[in-house]
Amino acid sequence: MDDEEQSKLPEFKLDAKQAQGFLSFFKTLPSDARAVRFFDRRDYYTAHGENATFIAKTYYHTTTALRQLGSGSGAISSVSVSKNMFETIARDLLLERTDHTLELYEGNGSNWRLVKSGTPGNIGSFEDILFANNEMQNSPVIAALVPNFRENVCTIGLAYLDLTKRMLGLAEFLDDSHFTNVESVLVALGCKECILPIESARSSECKSLLDALSRCGVMITERKKTEFKGRDLVEDLSRLVKGSLEPIRDLVSGFEVAPGALASILSYAELLADESNYGNYSIRQYNLDNYMRLDSAAMRALNVMESKSDANKNFSLFGLLNRTCTAGMGKRLLHMWLKQPLLDVNEINSRLDLVQAFVEDTGLRQDLRQHLKRISDIERLVRNLEKKRAGLLHVVKLYQSSIRLPYIKSALERYDGQFASLIKERFLDKLEDWTDDRHLNKFIGLVETSVDLDQLENGEYMISPDYDSTLSAMKDEQESLEKQIDNLHRQIANDLDLAVNKTLKLDKGTQFGHVFRITKKEEPKVRKKLNTHFVVLETRKDGIKFTNSELRKLGDRYQKIVDEYKNYQKELVARVVQTAATFSEVFEGVAGLLSELDVLLSFADLAACCPTPYTRPEITPPDVGDVILQGSRHPCVEAQDWVNFIPNDCELVRGKSWFQIITGPNMGGKSTFIRQVGVNILMAQIGSFVPCDKANISVRDCIFARVGAGDCQLRGVSTFMQEMLETASILKGATNKSLIIIDELGRGTSTYDGFGLAWAICEHIFEVIKAPTLFATHFHELTALANETSDDERSSDNIAGVANYHVSAHIDSASRKLTMLYKVEPGPCDQSFGIHVAEFANFPESVVALAREKAAELEDFSPMAFMPKDAKEGATKRKRELDPDDMSRGAARARQFLQNFSELPLETMDFEQALQHVSQLRNDLEKDAVNSRWLQQFF
Repeated sequence: MDDEEQSKLPEFKLDAKQAQGFLSFFKTLPSDARAVRFFDRRDYYTAHGENATFIAKTYYHTTTALRQLGSGSGAISSVSVSKNMFETIARDLLLERTDHTLELYEGNGSNWRLVKSGTPGNIGSFEDILFANNEMQNSPVIAALVPNFRENVCTIGLAYLDLTKRMLGLAEFLDDSHFTNVESVLVALGCKECILPIESARSSECKSLLDALSRCGVMITERKKTEFKGRDLVEDLSRLVKGSLEPIRDLVSGFEVAPGALASILSYAELLADESNYGNYSIRQYNLDNYMRLDSAAMRALNVMESKSDANKNFSLFGLLNRTCTAGMGKRLLHMWLKQPLLDVNEINSRLDLVQAFVEDTGLRQDLRQHLKRISDIERLVRNLEKKRAGLLHVVKLYQSSIRLPYIKSALERYDGQFASLIKERFLDKLEDWTDDRHLNKFIGLVETSVDLDQLENGEYMISPDYDSTLSAMKDEQESLEKQIDNLHRQIANDLDLAVNKTLKLDKGTQFGHVFRITKKEEPKVRKKLNTHFVVLETRKDGIKFTNSELRKLGDRYQKIVDEYKNYQKELVARVVQTAATFSEVFEGVAGLLSELDVLLSFADLAACCPTPYTRPEITPPDVGDVILQGSRHPCVEAQDWVNFIPNDCELVRGKSWFQIITGPNMGGKSTFIRQVGVNILMAQIGSFVPCDKANISVRDCIFARVGAGDCQLRGVSTFMQEMLETASILKGATNKSLIIIDELGRGTSTYDGFGLAWAICEHIFEVIKAPTLFATHFHELTALANETSDDERSSDNIAGVANYHVSAHIDSASRKLTMLYKVEPGPCDQSFGIHVAEFANFPESVVALAREKAAELEDFSPMAFMPKDAKEGATKRKRELDPDDMSRGAARARQFLQNFSELPLETMDFEQALQHVSQLRNDLEKDAVNSRWLQQFF
């Protein structure tokens, strides 16, 4: 922080007595490592102790911002924060990070009280500060989990709360030792905070559950076991949830552990303490099978959500697709759709039909987008109405949104294309109901009669005087008094021989009420009359203020009527806001419809406006059809200014190329290719067109992506262990309806171990799981898998079908220059390009020469002579130096070893135990290898 910034810090204005009083209060606060506490000092805020140091280092990037409050050993570090800086910090703590809570205190001396507290999952009390100048892009969700371990099976009871949508949810499901279901549910719901019973959070059984939560970036809040008792749950819910008691009782009675989780959320969020929540919530059962499952690794690998490190908005799928124009509502729905891709073919096709209608009719699309730009964030406005935090401003914004609906309706009515009946069913029929005289037309009428719409241009939100006879009488009296004061002004100007409003001015709203004012220059002319007929109130450089008894009397009456008018206005405003709140349910429906329309128009806008247009995918159920993408591109990569994207085909065909091994040089485009397939499928299943020339997609229930594991030293997990944990979750969670994307598996360990694991994992996927898979690898020997099974065996046993592909590169034989062609072609890669890439990066010539020499030696020495020397004869023909029966027996034993390893509960073992178990497994395998030449080569 430089001197100039230093000087901008608000100044501490505490005298010794105030400081002493505050210190005595501050020391009584309970210790809470997560809480960041601010104290409102009217013009600025302060933070103290460890919080002050944290703020100075994190937000000011220097400790010179710190001040000492108090003296001697009792002094504490303190920092002052301006209002703008406080908003910045609050946004970062509650919307970006998930490791702190926020508390705000008001008071003075030694009397302070907590007025607001917020967590990443419960930002309610800070909403006004967080979204005063920003749209609310994402609605935070709090979840509560109750894990119930019984006979090696874990039942998870889950409940969640979405405060923005006023939605409660319940779910109960079995989970594996990696908690893959928990992870995909938290990703789908967009959870920011998770409540756990304190005993569970600290038990060894839950170590891998905590790992799953940390992968999702969720704040963990521990609560006492007593809060997880669902004894009065049905009664509590009957107050919160609209509708009758029976459906609530039926829903809750269908669960065993989830009701306890829901009880803890009601207690934690204190929903019952606020009567404005009563009757405004809805409750539902959350079903894991309604949406495609995505874990945090897949979300990262496919760049689904935006990240702070993105160089521009098109780096993420959300940033690219987000062309929404309703204030915040569309963004939040797009967030949700990206985390919850659909599985229902009919529903996907309905969305695609609507997108197609908007793509084909440019005029309709542009019209609708222009109208949607004038729509406010209806969801948040309604919430303010129900929370009784609303004023006339909120009502007027709802009115301004309501009067746009007829324009949206007439634009949709003009459409007469092939999807007219769908548009009528999805949008027009509902709009017809909501805009009739019993619903929004009634609301519009209320606002037009009650609000003074002419005053809106001056930025004033007032009740119209014509709305109420008492108000009207007060307005008339006010205007009459203004006229009398104006006449008096003219009369006095006449008496004093001064020009009205030029030399004799009338000031109102000063500390003296209404007064006359003249400049010092004019004073000598009227001094005599001033002293005899008027009372001089103040003499200053800018002039002399004076009054008389008549002006004083009129001014007092005027001020009194203005105050009465304001107070009566307040009562009427409260009444109008209360009436407006009765339309909440209609507005919620309208908000849902408009945000859906907004997101679908966004999809259409992107599809039509891209330099290379997107195409509509053909969707088939998961058990039929293939995944065929012709001329496919990566939407985010092609959107970068510096990229001229080369499209590729991907044909995952059952029994033929359902499992694809992709080889080729680094930087050749393997990773981009396999990710773009995942991104295209995800886009199709949220109802968007895809960046392809032609696309046929068999719906996938889950996308597993293991691409480039980073070290997780903070959790004591090595790169290789991280890789193995992620792969284990794929082996346990994937079905034949999933899509698996694996990039460079086995690089975190020695070549032979890595290759052995990669081979066994591939075999397990295509023989047992049978999911369509893209497996990018540097182990060229894996390409021999394609020849492991004969064609007739494959078709008769319905085995996936393994095919080799490679990304092509060209080496000029004369100059040895490497050129990446970025095309994916059938067949394995016929050579390794590692040394050429090093040359490409300008490695010293001596290093490159030595590398070539060593590589040649190793190729001659390698016992895994899977690849023939002459690539022309076909790199996929494996040398049959080993007996085929011996190989199949050895491979089966290796698979058994791998399965035993994947079933080890590594997450609950300490390092010594894990080492002991793995050594035992290795020794057993080594004994069995005595009778297998194929196995012996791995030792």
